Amino acid sequence: MGKKSYQNYGKTFRKPKRPFEKERLDAEMKIIGEYGLKNKREVWRVQYALAKIRTAARTLLTLEEKSEKRIFEGEALLRRMTRLRPLAGE
Repeated sequence: MGKKSYQNYGKTFRKPKRPFEKERLDAEMKIIGEYGLKNKREVWRVQYALAKIRTAARTLLTLEEKSEKRIFEGEALLRRMTRLRPLAGE
């Protein structure tokens, strides 16, 4: 019997490359105050999730328009975006 691993798999957020960039710090503080977030990690987590969605959309746009993969994964991506609410009203 092997050891049981209790580690989580996959990243949930990404730290900024420049930790003391004034414009970014001010924008993050404004977002935290506006939405009542607990810490910067919550801001980074949402930014990371949106970045993953954008990269998936970019790779799907490079495929042919009638491709089965583009149609299937594109619909799944739109469903995920409506569930996460960036496309709530559309």
